[in-house]
Amino acid sequence: MIRKIVIPAAGRGTRMLDLARDRPKHLIDVLDKPFLYYVLKNLEHAGFAEMILVVGNHAEKMVEFAHGVGAEFPLAIIDQFKVMGTEKYGTAIPVLAAQEAVGGENFVCIYGDNLYSPRDLAAIRELDDAFNYVSLLYSETPERYGVPIIEGERVTGFVEKPKTFISNWVSIGCYKFTPAIFAEAAKVGKSERGEYELTDAISSLAEQGKVKARKMLDYWMDFGNPDDIKKVGDFLQQKK
Repeated sequence: MIRKIVIPAAGRGTRMLDLARDRPKHLIDVLDKPFLYYVLKNLEHAGFAEMILVVGNHAEKMVEFAHGVGAEFPLAIIDQFKVMGTEKYGTAIPVLAAQEAVGGENFVCIYGDNLYSPRDLAAIRELDDAFNYVSLLYSETPERYGVPIIEGERVTGFVEKPKTFISNWVSIGCYKFTPAIFAEAAKVGKSERGEYELTDAISSLAEQGKVKARKMLDYWMDFGNPDDIKKVGDFLQQKK
């Protein structure tokens, strides 16, 4: 069973507008607690023994959270900017920042602004084999997401926000990685939008036959816009 999970949470949260002006969007309150609390609570229910939170913008607020509300979780904090500098930006960078903490183990990776069910998180913990996994969810608007090209259960390629239809099954930022991801992430160059994309590293592993797809069992909730505060709050109240 996989023990460790990496949680990138270094971004600026610009879509949250003024709500994220003086704190990471992950710490915006939903009901009576920061959104990140619910992410970690589900990870705890799923059985993760080590949660590696990669922070950046407003890192001091994340440290306060870890010493306060977050103290009940097995949480380690890595400052992406101290490890990787401030020049490189993109989804591959926080994964690289966590390399030393992960060591030679398989690990799970989810973004800190995404909420998944304990059942799905527990299921991905069981994938402690030699493959990397991309979690998929059915979407009516696949053009808004990263869409894997799948043959059987193998992922053979990856298209970010495809302009022509590939599939309704989209990647929703829940991964299981082997340590091989680090070498591939280190090779990634800047994308068209000037960022270092984790999907480029996954694509390289897919070309080597090292990536499989898995379908989510339950839900996925993104926490990116002000409207999501009420959506997540209503969802959590229904789950009580």
